[in-house]
Amino acid sequence: IPWKKMKEFLVRLLYVEMLGHDGSFGYIHAVNLTSSRVMIEKRTGYLAVSLMLHQDHDLILLLIANIQRDMGSSNFLEVSAALTAVMKLVNADTAPAILDNLMPLFNHSNELIRKKAVMAAHAFHSKSPSSVAHLDASFRKCLCDKDPGVMGASLHLLFDMAKQSPDDFKDLVPSYVAILRQIVDHRLPKDYDYHRMPAPWIQIKILQCLALGGADEPSLSEQMYEVLHEVLKRADMGINVGYAVMYECVRTVTSIYPNIALLDAAANSISRFITSDNHNLKYLGIKSLAAIVQINSKYAHEHQMIVVDCLDDHDETLKRKTLDLLFKMTTPQNVVFIAGKLMDSLQSSNDPFLREELVSRVTELAERFAPDNRWFIQTMNAVFEIGGDMVRPEIAHNLMRLIAEGTGGEDEEADNELRIYAVREYFEVLSKPQVPELFLQLVCWVLGEYSYVAEEEIPPADLSALSLIHI
Repeated sequence: IPWKKMKEFLVRLLYVEMLGHDGSFGYIHAVNLTSSRVMIEKRTGYLAVSLMLHQDHDLILLLIANIQRDMGSSNFLEVSAALTAVMKLVNADTAPAILDNLMPLFNHSNELIRKKAVMAAHAFHSKSPSSVAHLDASFRKCLCDKDPGVMGASLHLLFDMAKQSPDDFKDLVPSYVAILRQIVDHRLPKDYDYHRMPAPWIQIKILQCLALGGADEPSLSEQMYEVLHEVLKRADMGINVGYAVMYECVRTVTSIYPNIALLDAAANSISRFITSDNHNLKYLGIKSLAAIVQINSKYAHEHQMIVVDCLDDHDETLKRKTLDLLFKMTTPQNVVFIAGKLMDSLQSSNDPFLREELVSRVTELAERFAPDNRWFIQTMNAVFEIGGDMVRPEIAHNLMRLIAEGTGGEDEEADNELRIYAVREYFEVLSKPQVPELFLQLVCWVLGEYSYVAEEEIPPADLSALSLIHI
């Protein structure tokens, strides 16, 4: 079959595979077409093998020689076609055979080839990190490439390498800061702008790299503060890509060594997210505020009412994220208010999974921040009544221990007052026709042990009569 006809047949074979049919009978012809001297036929062959074969296919070994030859070609189109296949088809076993041909391409005269070479190295790193670990000096040079596309591609590779060994790449922080400043000052070509936002995807990746480099590093973090403040200010353009940059910048601010002025700016930016009508932005705002609150809880009080309102939203994902944030921002000063709001949500919710999580959160907050024992008993009674069988048995045991041991001091009078209060509360519970089983066990234990302390108010005959209702 002539090469020209074979090219047309392979295009049709691609369509056959797209429809879900088996086209394996033509794979060998795609491999053979990569050796054609006609550029369009060669590129069609590489396209076909890239889309139809996988990295562990038996025919990959037959393709290696063609790839090696074309990567050394003087025609940059042939090199580009070969690199496209390399990114998709080379695995950890075949990478060493290609690596020697790949290294010279980092210095190729064509920026497209340099960019694809970096992308191929990134693919090698994702499949076998040790295969390219010795090339980090070459990757660092690519960060300073005169073409922004090559520089942007190197960021992804350096970021993945830094995740594995952050300390080895912290010296790149000044370079990241310098590049980010150039981008913010609109010194990159207009081709990289998106909706008037300068190179937003490169900005986002640099911010991720800075977050890794500045973690627990006061001196390195200090170098970032000014440019991060500038990014926050200029990204506030009211468009989605601007919000994406702002969100990533806030994540970076909360990851590096904290700075009060920068945290204030980040909190102000987040307020735009939380007050938005867009559920996606609200979700990001809640998530970002949770990270800021972990550093300084003062920002929780500024947005407390807005966050609480998100519990009434119809979006279940937003509700769950809001629940996490409320749990993190609770203090002894606001526990009564937040627990009350969580109880309102528990009463109105029909989602069993959300109800179970709400029960767990309220009980934990009550145990950690209860202002007094009476409030704790009152809150736990409400949880038992509304949550029913979702309350864990250990919660009932903790409540029993509190009533038995009292305040833990030597004030016996205060302990008796607490028990009298508990007996009164549980006597009222016993008069209700339906009580969850675990709660009923708790009520019966408390009344059986301590009803004598309130004999004047609750005659034993009345107590026995009510007990018969639940037998």
